[in-house]
Amino acid sequence: MAVRTFLNRNVSDLCVGKPALKPLSAAATVSEALALLNKSSEPHVSVWSCDHSKNVVEDECEYRCVGKICMVDVICFLCKNENSDNPSKALETSVSQILPKGNLIVRHLAPNSSLLEAIDYILEGTQNLVIPVQNYIGGKSRKTQSKSSSLSCKHRDGVEYCWLTQEDVVRFLLNFIGVFSPITISSIESLNIIDCNVMTIRYHEPAMSALDSLTLAHVEQTSVAVVDDLDRLIGEISPSTLAYCYETAAAAVMTLSAGDLLAYIDCGGPPEDLVDLVKVILQEKKLGALLELMDEELSLSSSSSCSVSSCSFDDELGVCRNNGSGRYSSARRAEAITCYSNSSLVAVMIQALAHRASSVWVMHEDNTLIGCVTFKGILKVFRSLANARPITR
Repeated sequence: MAVRTFLNRNVSDLCVGKPALKPLSAAATVSEALALLNKSSEPHVSVWSCDHSKNVVEDECEYRCVGKICMVDVICFLCKNENSDNPSKALETSVSQILPKGNLIVRHLAPNSSLLEAIDYILEGTQNLVIPVQNYIGGKSRKTQSKSSSLSCKHRDGVEYCWLTQEDVVRFLLNFIGVFSPITISSIESLNIIDCNVMTIRYHEPAMSALDSLTLAHVEQTSVAVVDDLDRLIGEISPSTLAYCYETAAAAVMTLSAGDLLAYIDCGGPPEDLVDLVKVILQEKKLGALLELMDEELSLSSSSSCSVSSCSFDDELGVCRNNGSGRYSSARRAEAITCYSNSSLVAVMIQALAHRASSVWVMHEDNTLIGCVTFKGILKVFRSLANARPITR
């Protein structure tokens, strides 16, 4: 009963302290999305579309969040053959054209919806739940309006929105983990949440050969495992790491091996020798336009990007810390986070949250890969505790 009562609480309880979304119009270009991403401290920007089906004047039309865009979307988009020859033209494409199709990645949810309902949406494939928020001063509601430079989406009635991620929900559950004892100390193997259908690439294979897998991993909130010839885990190509790179990482994906790409994106700051290697290969492939884009970006970010010599590493958390203002300063290291099949559920939750990793790799004792545990798999356990009967208010 305690579990059912807990999961029946309002999802708005999770929104306390969440920042209001900075909206981007679906009519904006990829280039405009990049400008907003580079100004934002968040890896994603929400994309909004006006709903003209409402019987209201144009200035009051209702906007809805139709998706989100991050650097991973841009990198995968630029890696396509039709875009690599002329990346400048590709960047003028509407962001609505590169949002994942047929996936309810983002969904609106009322603030009085239950936590259980939020979990159900996540298990259906939702990554971000969009929830309206209001500020209260002296017991009175104060309506606010979201702004985003020249690309401001005017929400109807001036209501602001925040969103909740899978990580937010798992972190909230961990804060009240005692409610769910003793199942949380059970092994992940006994709970049957190890996904053995993982995506891998050999260390020496071209990173470009994993482009489709990387795109799928981005949608499924997991990563692509980089393994040796004995299926031992070397590292991972993680969308959560690529999200803090610059768009020129597309050139690295197109030219480097999977192993070299790990070094390129680790801590976000590419080593100079790999940058030179990427440039040489771009010249050999006659991708001069992409090379020009890379030179322009590197010249703009050289003062703020993270290099191995200027970074300090927190080995416990697996992150790079520096005083720069570039995107790389918040990047998670490319080192894979691992556990064993007999690891407890709560231990894996703590690992994932501490490292800001959306998935944890499950290993044999000899370091060969078994599978992975994702936030989605973890939430299935908590959902099962509520039984199949719906919770009523």
